[in-house]
Formats: sequence, C-alpha cells, structure tokens
Amino acid sequence: MQLGLIGLGKMGGSMRERIRRAGHTVIGYDRNPELSDVKSLAEMAERLDAPRIVWVMVPAGPATQSVVDELGGLLEAGDTVVDGGNSRWTDDEKHAEELGAKGIGFVDAGVSGGVWGLENGYALMVGGDKEHVDRLTPIFEALKPEGPYGFVHAGKVGAGHFSKMVHNGIEYAMMQAYAEGWELLEKVHSVTGVREVFRSWQDGTVIRSWLLDLAVKALDEDEHLDKLRGYAEDSGEGRWTVEAAIDNAVPLPAITASLFARFASRQDDSPQMKMIAALRNQFGGHAVESK
Repeated sequence: MQLGLIGLGKMGGSMRERIRRAGHTVIGYDRNPELSDVKSLAEMAERLDAPRIVWVMVPAGPATQSVVDELGGLLEAGDTVVDGGNSRWTDDEKHAEELGAKGIGFVDAGVSGGVWGLENGYALMVGGDKEHVDRLTPIFEALKPEGPYGFVHAGKVGAGHFSKMVHNGIEYAMMQAYAEGWELLEKVHSVTGVREVFRSWQDGTVIRSWLLDLAVKALDEDEHLDKLRGYAEDSGEGRWTVEAAIDNAVPLPAITASLFARFASRQDDSPQMKMIAALRNQFGGHAVESK
C-alpha cells in the first residue's frame, strides 16, 4: 500500500520507518530536505497512485490548516487525508467539511506512543466515516502494537482527537499523582531509598503502569532529579480537556488540578502565596519570609 506522509520529526519519522517495515511504500515530505523523500507536496502527490492517501503529522493549528489548504488544491475526489497530529477536534470538523466539498475523505487519528512507538507500536484513536477508516486499515495495522488492542474507530470525525485529548488529560493526572507521591517520599527522613520504593511498585501493585516504568528510568538516570528544574509545559490538550468538561458540565477535579499545578511550576515566586502569607500574618501573627 502507498502512503504520503507529511512531517518527519520525532513521531513522523519513526512512523514512516514502522510502516515501511510492514512492507508498505511511504513517500515522505518534510521542510527539512535532509529528512524528506521529495522536494515538495506537489511532487509527493504526483508520485502517489490514485486514489491517494496522505497522512499529516505537523503541529496543530495554523501549520495543519496550511497543509490541509494546500492538499485541497493538489488532491482529487476519492483521495483521503489523515490528520495524525494533536489537532483540536473542532478543527477536524472544519477540515472534513472543506475537503469533503471536493470529494476528498478526511480521518482524524489521535496517536499515542511518543519516541517509543517505532519499536512498541502506536495506540491509535480514529474518527471518520467507516468507508474512509476501512480503507486505511492496513496502515493502522502496521502502526499499532501487536495483539488485539491499540486501535479503535472511536466514532465520527473529531472522535479520534477528542479521545486522544481525554487520554492526555488522564495522563496529566497520573503524572501529577506520581510526582506528588515522589516528593512526599523524598521529604521524610525515614525513607532512604525512594527510587527503590518506586521500583518495587513496578510489579504486583495496583498503581503499576508504563508511566511508573518511565519514572524509574528517570530516577536511574538522576536519582533525586537534581539536574532538572521544576518547570513543566503543557501541550494544550490538557486545557482543551478542561474546557470540554466545562462545556459538558462534567466534573474533572483531578485533571483540572494537575493542569493548574503545571501553571504553578512556572512561578519562581508565587503571587498567590504572597497574599496567603500576608493573610496568615494578619489574622494569626504567623511569621512571613522577606526577600
């Protein structure tokens, strides 16, 4: 099977290799000529046999919109575009409508696996019409992990990215729980082997997970994480998850708190804590610390 793949960074490049290992032909395009198989999107489209399939792996927002716009002028009725980036699900609906007006199919694919996906496979959450999804099944089978799990046709257009968004929201909360537990263990004097406590949880406990395995790997590389600054970015999907929860009146206290914790990590001297310290001093005479 043939596939055009746009965006050959850490994820896209590894996906190209995994699909090729499964025996499919991938013609990749990237703005970096050292990574690209062709010089332009037009050349990529010309080299693909009709009906064509083009998978987009570029940053969400304007970059994805620009690529979709260009593909709309290069592809023809019967072709299919897959957005495998981290686009907002509402953008999927817009892209499907724009391309659909030209007879071009659209599928949104939430992809999880990160830098480990090449060897372990990628979990795929897909949205779109059944006819378009079915056509892509050989590619999904090449990308997913071995075994019965790792792929789902989640529903209509937008369902794949919505599912991946919720997946990432859950990931936020899980990471925050591990981080809080690690900090508490590090704080007390009686626990002298925090890394080994984490390692002992990897088998037989109800909190074992791949994230826990990765936490142990990080601690093996830097036992007390002394080399890192306590600063964490958010990808945007955590925010979208909270926004969707508000729109649908669904309580998400753990996921919301984990997102706000990342915001707190960006403050060297929290303004909120200044007010709390001032109030504690005013009503209770509690000591305050000056700069």
